[in-house]
Amino acid sequence: MSLNLCPIILFFFFFILTISRVRAIGINWGNTASHPLPPPKVVELLKSNNITKVKLFDADPLVLPALSGSNIGVTVGIPNSMLRSFNSSKKAAESWVHDNVTRYFSNGGSGVRIEYVAVGDEPFLQRYGEQFHPFVIGAATNIQAALIKANLEGKVRVVVPCSFDAFLSESNLPSKGHFRSDLNKTMIQLLTFLSKHGSPFFVTISPFVTIHQNKNISLAFSLFKETAHPHNDSHRTYKNSFDLSYDTLVNALSTVGFPKIDIVVAQIGWPTDGATNATPSIAETFVKGLINHLHSKLGTPLRPRDPPIETYIFSLLDEDQRSITTGNFERHWGVFTFDGQAKYQVDFGQGSKNLVNAQNVEYLPSKWCVVNNNRDLSNASARASEACYVADCTALSPGGSCFNISWPGNISYAFNSYYQQHDQRTDSCDFGGLGLITTVDPSVGNCRFSVELHTSQSDSLHRACYFQWTTLLTTILVCLLRFTL
Repeated sequence: MSLNLCPIILFFFFFILTISRVRAIGINWGNTASHPLPPPKVVELLKSNNITKVKLFDADPLVLPALSGSNIGVTVGIPNSMLRSFNSSKKAAESWVHDNVTRYFSNGGSGVRIEYVAVGDEPFLQRYGEQFHPFVIGAATNIQAALIKANLEGKVRVVVPCSFDAFLSESNLPSKGHFRSDLNKTMIQLLTFLSKHGSPFFVTISPFVTIHQNKNISLAFSLFKETAHPHNDSHRTYKNSFDLSYDTLVNALSTVGFPKIDIVVAQIGWPTDGATNATPSIAETFVKGLINHLHSKLGTPLRPRDPPIETYIFSLLDEDQRSITTGNFERHWGVFTFDGQAKYQVDFGQGSKNLVNAQNVEYLPSKWCVVNNNRDLSNASARASEACYVADCTALSPGGSCFNISWPGNISYAFNSYYQQHDQRTDSCDFGGLGLITTVDPSVGNCRFSVELHTSQSDSLHRACYFQWTTLLTTILVCLLRFTL
């Protein structure tokens, strides 16, 4: 063989190696719901739809056992509230790893295939200020040390999910991308840590939020439409919002000295309700466009043929208790409704088959709470506002699926939301005598008056109590260690 052919052969070898790297698509599974779908049913939902990777936001003691033996790759999360404790105490970190990783871990047997521990849930989100900044690196370091002690180094990797607003470009040009000035030092420390341990950079990309914040980004550009007007950055052409955001991050990483670090898109999705342009059909267009783009392996102008190593769609299910600080759409990210019914069709690996819905879901009785039209309704709006303060009324928002139902239908929607959230207790449909329990479904068109799941709030209370006690016990442990060392 001629030596002149060696460079060509090597080029094609590395080219094939690059394009053949596994580019997995997973999904986020959150539990911020008043009546969450039982974990065993969710795991069956994942398996039925060939979803092979899932990212959790905590280490729920009801969820991890349900994932045992599923062979689904799992990212286990550590809430921001625990970062301070893990930063200051190696013992606390070791205890958490033992209870939430070592106990369940398996390389493919009957346990849980835990792949990552996510330290914090977007702790650098701008609206949090700097409250978590001092603790992130220390917490990650101590969790890493705990994994090493448990002989899990290289099997489970430590990552820190970063928010979409951790990086930016004032000119909207990716070539000008950089991290926020308040994060530069911390980011260099984080990236040094990740590189040392072979961990990827986890990041959220949010095209939906981008079009609401940036009037220069069109809906067509966000939805991967071929008719969208391209954006040019010098000699580079961008045909969609995803590539634009991704390369803004790539340039930010390069600016601080880490141009080649692997990237995992930890959260990306499109809501289906609660705002303008938040509909199932638009969400379907976006997610299908994204998955097709990722499968094409074209990459981006700054990383050609090198797409993210993993991408996690946000989210699996709707969550009626999520914070709506950034918008009412926050409770409607699910590909599936709260009860596991597909809102639209997308290929997670099942090919041309439709998504499989959750099976044998148990609901509360078919009863709804509506306004009693035979009463004086002069105070009904005030009562509805009180209900919405507690219950989920985000579908009534401008652009929402129930925005166009007329008065007093919107009052009934608020009453029913409160009634269902409180397990259909008779007294939760009182509203000063204005409520009426009915067995006739009051849903109108696309405005669905839900009946809640039979999973009583005891499950949710169990979760809430568990995490409150976990945080409290971790804090107590840290205090005891300080006094005894």
